[in-house]
Amino acid sequence: MFRKVLIANRGEIAVRIIRACHELAMEAVAVFSEADRASLHVRLADEAYLIGPAPSRESYLRIDRLLEVARRAGCDALHPGYGFLAENPALPRACAEAGITFIGPDAEAMEQLGSKTAARQLAARVGVPTVPGTLEPVPDFARARAEAQHIGYPLLLKAVAGGGGKGMRLVESETELASAWRTASSEALNAFGDGRLYLERLLVRPRHVEIQVLADRHGHVLYLGERECSLQRRHQKVVEEAPSPIMDESLRQRMGEAAVRLARAAGYTNAGTVEFLVDQQRQFYFLEVNTRLQVEHPVTELLTGLDLVQLQIRVAAGEPLPFSQQQVQLRGHAIECRICAEDPDNQFFPCPGLITDLRLPEGPGVRNDCGVYSGWTVPGDYDPLLAKLIVWGADRRQAIARLERALQEYRVGGIKTNLEFFRRLVGHEDFLAGQVHTRWLDEWLAAPVSRTTGPDELQLRVAALVAAAHRYAAAASNHGQRSAPASAWREQGRRELLDHWPLR
Repeated sequence: MFRKVLIANRGEIAVRIIRACHELAMEAVAVFSEADRASLHVRLADEAYLIGPAPSRESYLRIDRLLEVARRAGCDALHPGYGFLAENPALPRACAEAGITFIGPDAEAMEQLGSKTAARQLAARVGVPTVPGTLEPVPDFARARAEAQHIGYPLLLKAVAGGGGKGMRLVESETELASAWRTASSEALNAFGDGRLYLERLLVRPRHVEIQVLADRHGHVLYLGERECSLQRRHQKVVEEAPSPIMDESLRQRMGEAAVRLARAAGYTNAGTVEFLVDQQRQFYFLEVNTRLQVEHPVTELLTGLDLVQLQIRVAAGEPLPFSQQQVQLRGHAIECRICAEDPDNQFFPCPGLITDLRLPEGPGVRNDCGVYSGWTVPGDYDPLLAKLIVWGADRRQAIARLERALQEYRVGGIKTNLEFFRRLVGHEDFLAGQVHTRWLDEWLAAPVSRTTGPDELQLRVAALVAAAHRYAAAASNHGQRSAPASAWREQGRRELLDHWPLR
């Protein structure tokens, strides 16, 4: 096992990896930018090193500085987390040259599966169905227009490299193609250093279902069930759950075996995710591979009882997987919400600033993967993800009930967050019925009724205050104390009520 691990990331995922290292009796070394000097991951690490200014291109994206820290600190392994350099094959290559173990796939497998077009070509070769479209990067706009006419509209332009919805554009008709081509290519170049695009047919109301795979260096490749990721805003996942509401054992096995077949053909090791689209006839199509740990990995952990980060570390150290496919058991239901510093009422615009109060929900079946604390200032230089709220229940109904309760308990003061958005979302009848698709959330947000379905926020606040006033008056009347001063605990209760629902 390793002695010391460098964590080449920040925020909640860095905190998650630090905790896994400590449980394995390994030292965890953090890196931080000037904006992250007081971050939680810096406080929890055994050692922490400054690697540059706030812009990620001058800090977290600097391979040379990361490896310099690894050498100075005496690290024998490096975990990339997700985002930043996690899917850049230059990082595992540089680690290999420096004699440091990269906790993830090797560069060759990452190149073969991390490139969307290369992965589609491999899927076609091993008999995994793919969404109709181009298997090669499209060299120029003239070729794109010709391919689009062959594929048919609507379609998607997608970046060959990267993910997270960057470099992706929906094109409804030929008149939109030129503008979409320019913006998608430019965005992909800025985000990933690679502006190449390919074309893919747009499926009608598909579901996004992904398979978690895990492979060791001894020839064992397993799948750990699926995650439903259809609730997306502008191609970025918002809510994930497992099992998928549409899944049965036959479909799970066929998709799992397809994912394993693809990973095995690429010589893949460590944790990865094979993503699929499932159409309304329950036919599945390969979408892409994420050659890293996923943001939503806790959903699978709660469902299987496995620690994916510790398994990543053990696999990278050369250990075989300690269980077989037949021993993988899925139990209950899990749901994750991504808690972000953003304003849902202003196009989800990022809202950095000082966190003046943080109260995390607790209780049965509730997990918080949090990267912030009260008194910390959220910088505006990075992704606005603050934490992940994950719940588990014996079935989907119980998981949703726990999620609703946890969202009501959750408090983040001083900045705007998407908590109220989630409180509205999880009560929607389509979510409760599990009847969503990849464009459902964008359509719901665009519809005028989305803001007025059920009691609005002001109505809820007024109703709560009126009900509280009646309770106070009734209690005083029953005890003949209408004119007596309120007790200390009652005054505290009133203050907490106003903190809970402040009047504007």
